[in-house]
Amino acid sequence: MRLTIVLFDGFTALDIVGGYEVLANIPGVETEFAALQCGPVWADTRRLALTAYRSFADIDSTDILYVPGGPGVIPALSDQDVLDTIRRLAVSAKWTVGICNGVELLGAAGLLYGKQVTTNWAVRDRVADYGANVSTNRFIRDGQLITGAGVSASIDAGLFLAGLLAGEELAKTLQLGIEYYPDPPFGNGTPDSASDFAKSIVKQFEAEGAERIRSLTPPA
Repeated sequence: MRLTIVLFDGFTALDIVGGYEVLANIPGVETEFAALQCGPVWADTRRLALTAYRSFADIDSTDILYVPGGPGVIPALSDQDVLDTIRRLAVSAKWTVGICNGVELLGAAGLLYGKQVTTNWAVRDRVADYGANVSTNRFIRDGQLITGAGVSASIDAGLFLAGLLAGEELAKTLQLGIEYYPDPPFGNGTPDSASDFAKSIVKQFEAEGAERIRSLTPPA
């Protein structure tokens, strides 16, 4: 089973790596990173890159299409090569996964109308504009579509899909393998219960994301 992870400039690393650490360790899953061109694709910090060793043009089909988020989603929403690839590969995919605001890209590709989804709390309204029914769930399944909320929910969505693909016992084993038993130092609240001050800071940071990735320079 082929897992195709879509890369675009300015992705958020944990959107990808959380799900990757789960799904790539399922026996029989072959993982590929794909972008418009082969080579390094830089994350939003400009201090980490993942290497695409397939170009979009090289891929005719896939079994699992995985679309992350990050500040780079904003310019990617206007990139027809990215949207056309998502739309094309979703036709063959047995499963389509969207994480964080990467769910917006699924919407822009026409894949969300009438679907029950979740996404990063700060972009729920934008995702709803594509005709989706947006929930506050950590992850959610609608048919062959699985969506995860913000960033770290990539792990939850990945474990959920692992259970569907290979059974609950294997998914539990993978959870043990990455020792995913969250106990954050500041409690297990939800984005909706966070302080208005904290939410305002995060929203401002997110709003400036596209400009920020344009201003940062990858290391020489």
